[in-house]
Amino acid sequence: MEAIQAGLIPLLWLAWLLYWIVAARDAKTTQRVESAASRAGHIIPLMIAAWLLWSRHLPANFLGGTIVTPGAGLYFTGAAIVAYGLGFAIWARRYLGRNWSGVVTVKQDHELIRGGPYRFVRHPIYTGLLVAFVGSAVARAEWRGVVAVVIAWFALWRKLQLEERWMIEQFGDAYRRFRDEVPALIPNPFRRSGGSGKPA
Repeated sequence: MEAIQAGLIPLLWLAWLLYWIVAARDAKTTQRVESAASRAGHIIPLMIAAWLLWSRHLPANFLGGTIVTPGAGLYFTGAAIVAYGLGFAIWARRYLGRNWSGVVTVKQDHELIRGGPYRFVRHPIYTGLLVAFVGSAVARAEWRGVVAVVIAWFALWRKLQLEERWMIEQFGDAYRRFRDEVPALIPNPFRRSGGSGKPA
């Protein structure tokens, strides 16, 4: 049981990463890409968040303090949340198809995707990753997990702000309607989904 708890969540993240690397080979040609400094603005915080969750050596002892008593039940609950979040991100990645990019870009013949998970949130990959961070934090059951989730949220929120500016420049009113109809990260159960389609 201890061996499973030690390796299950890292294995889930590794499987997701391998899929991401393989799927990245089939992306469209890039027409516009954010600068290296801009990429660092969200990549570095995400790396810090991941380090906080998995490092054995923390700079501050209080970050390693437990929030609740850890145990197998809590760990497997966290692992299930991780699996759900990464699965949601993969669903979004597959639905996005060749329009995907790991950094903020505009692709050649870029399409505005509104089907699949994009009916529920405008940035389902980011939603899935945040859910997976939350699941990892639940399994860790320490204050470092809370800090890591907050850092990851700010990093992805910063990235999506830039992405949305570019999408408005690319798609104009079609993206503004999408933004008005579909929430950014957290699905609204009381709102109709945004439907599916592409701009003409």
